Amino acid sequence: MAGLEIELKSRGITPRHRAKCTPVAIPAPTPLTPTRTQTTAPPALPPRLAPATMRRLRLADTLLLLLLALASFRDAATAASSTPAAPPLPAPPNVTAEMAKGGCKAFADLVASSPDASSTYQSAVEGGLTVFCPSDSAVRAFLPKYRNLTDDGKASLLLFHAVPVHYSLGGLKSNNGPMNTLATDGAAKNYNFTLQNQGDVVTIKTAASSGGAPARVKSTAVDKDPLAIYVIDAVVEPVELFKPAPAPAPAPAPAPVAAADAPRAPGKKPARRPAPSAVADAPGPAADDAAPVDQKKDAKKSAAAGATCVRWWLAAALVAVAGASTLG
Repeated sequence: MAGLEIELKSRGITPRHRAKCTPVAIPAPTPLTPTRTQTTAPPALPPRLAPATMRRLRLADTLLLLLLALASFRDAATAASSTPAAPPLPAPPNVTAEMAKGGCKAFADLVASSPDASSTYQSAVEGGLTVFCPSDSAVRAFLPKYRNLTDDGKASLLLFHAVPVHYSLGGLKSNNGPMNTLATDGAAKNYNFTLQNQGDVVTIKTAASSGGAPARVKSTAVDKDPLAIYVIDAVVEPVELFKPAPAPAPAPAPAPVAAADAPRAPGKKPARRPAPSAVADAPGPAADDAAPVDQKKDAKKSAAAGATCVRWWLAAALVAVAGASTLG
C-alpha cells in the first residue's frame, strides 16, 4: 500500500480514504498426484487374403445375385401364368372376299384393282360398313362407261357404293332420304344417293340414274355386324361424274271417243243420227231486209245506164269547150 500511495502522490493524486486491508491467509497449494493414462492398442487388422481367394469370393457373390434374379423372374412368370389372358380380338372381315363370295366378284375385282378404294373399304369396316355391290351382269353392262373415267373418278364411283354405317335389312327399310357415302368429302362434291322404300323393296336412285330407274336391292350377301353387303341390280351413277338423266316426256292425252264410235252394250240398237238441217241455206239476220233476186238485176241495169249517161254528158262538155276555144 505504501508503494501505491507514493505513486499516487507522484501523480498529484491524494487519496481521501485509506482502505484498511486485513491480511488473508492463503492456503498452500496441494500437490497434484500424477495419474496414469490408460492407452488402448489399435485394433488388429484382419489378415490380407490372397488374390485367388478374393476372386473366388467375388465369383460367389456374382453367382448368388444371379440366383436371386432368376428366382424373382420365376416368381413373376408364375404369377403372370396364373392370370387368365384376354381373348384376342377377331380380325376384321375382308370386304372384297365377302363381296366375291356373295355374288359380286366383278365389282370386288374393280375395288381390289383400285388402291385408294380397297384401302378405304378395309379401314372403314372396323367402324361399321354397308356395301351396295352391283351384280356381275350389271358391272359388265356398265364397263364401257367405267373405262372412260379417270383413276380418281373410278375410285369415287367405287366408294360411292358404300355407306360408313352398318345397316341391317330392317334398318334399311326404316330409312328414306339422302345418305352419305365413302366418297362424300363434305366439299362441293357431295356424292349422296337417295334411299327409298316401296313396300318391301329397297331402291337407290340419283338424278343421273340410267333411264331414270333406281337400282333395286336383290338379295343379302352378308349381314353381320360390322359388315353388311347387299346385291343390287344396277350400277348407281353419281351426278358428280355423269350428267343428269333427261326428264321423261309426258304421255299424250288420249283422244276423245266419239259417241258413234263408243262401244255399245250388247243387245242395244245404235241410236239414229238426226237428219242434217238446212242451216247453210237459211238466210242470215240481214236477209229479211234484202231485195228479191229480180229487183237486184234491175238495180244493176239502172246503175249501168246512169254511168253511160254521165260519160255522154262529159264528152259533150269537152266538145263544147273545144269549139269555143277555136272560135275565139
